[in-house]
Amino acid sequence: MAQAERVQKRNKKEILLRVINIIIIMLAFNSMEIISNILVGFIALEHLGFMFLEMFLWQKPVGRKIFRTTPEQAATSAALAKNQGLYNGFLAAGLIWSLVATGSVLALSLKFFFLVCVAVAGVYGSLTASRSIFFVQALPALCALLVLALSLKG
Repeated sequence: MAQAERVQKRNKKEILLRVINIIIIMLAFNSMEIISNILVGFIALEHLGFMFLEMFLWQKPVGRKIFRTTPEQAATSAALAKNQGLYNGFLAAGLIWSLVATGSVLALSLKFFFLVCVAVAGVYGSLTASRSIFFVQALPALCALLVLALSLKG
């Protein structure tokens, strides 16, 4: 394994551990609803980023570097990437809707629905495209679902 890959994996693990530590600290202060809203907001921003990358930067050098494609691969898959980006935009819109929805039942239902959609897409992507999708997409959604479920008990 190359040095850069080891450093990247170590950085991902450190970030994950920091996030877990922050969640544990906030749990001690009984801030579950706040934590769940922060996680949902983070996941929404993440999906807006995915949308932008897939719809507008897919064929640019930065997009090709992130997705490890050649100019030819990027050109032939650009329409599919834009479509995928649009779906990521829909997920982000739903998550944002869940944060601004009035009525706790509606907001909670939207959060659960869109977080489950993100988690399923992340698991499927990790099985069919790249394992790293699990850590980038599915794991944050699963953590948010867990915190959201725990917030109902409080």
